[in-house]
Amino acid sequence: MSWTEERVETLKKMWGEGQSASQIAKELGGVTRNAVIGKVHRLGLSNRTGGGGSAKAAPKEKLAKPAATAAPKPEPQVKTEAEAEEKAPAAPVSVVPAAAAPARRQIIPAGQPLPPQPSANEISPEALASVREVEKKAKKLTLMDLTERTCKWPIGDPATEDFWFCGLSVQQGKPYCEAHVGVAFQPMSSRRDRKR
Repeated sequence: MSWTEERVETLKKMWGEGQSASQIAKELGGVTRNAVIGKVHRLGLSNRTGGGGSAKAAPKEKLAKPAATAAPKPEPQVKTEAEAEEKAPAAPVSVVPAAAAPARRQIIPAGQPLPPQPSANEISPEALASVREVEKKAKKLTLMDLTERTCKWPIGDPATEDFWFCGLSVQQGKPYCEAHVGVAFQPMSSRRDRKR
């Protein structure tokens, strides 16, 4: 279906009479309600008042006037105790203890790395030492060399050539070797204790 000039004129006329998009689509035939709505918006006809039926299009003079916006209310001044003691305020000012004043957030520019964040699931030093020892003995397999019997623990940065998988024998029913299973599957109680 294409929007011929005749069909567009019919659409404009029916829309101006307050017909619904469904009624217009039915009248035109071969077009959906959504297609009618899209064409109405592209033509800039969507400024009707009322919910449909016999509502007429809103006069253009009323729409052209910008709505008056209320001026934003000024926020009350808040000072810390130290600032309040420095000079006497001319108007009433609420005094907030210095400890209660909101801390300023550090804004990090785009492209800069974020500062290190504390992790709730940090690996225990013992498990980390065990993993480092195992990685010295690792087979250093590529993705294509992995099987269901080889440890699939990734090591290194995938964006570099120094990336590989552990490749040692897996623990029964797990995708990793014994050392990497100890890191990947930690008991819930030990994770809770480290959070405290």
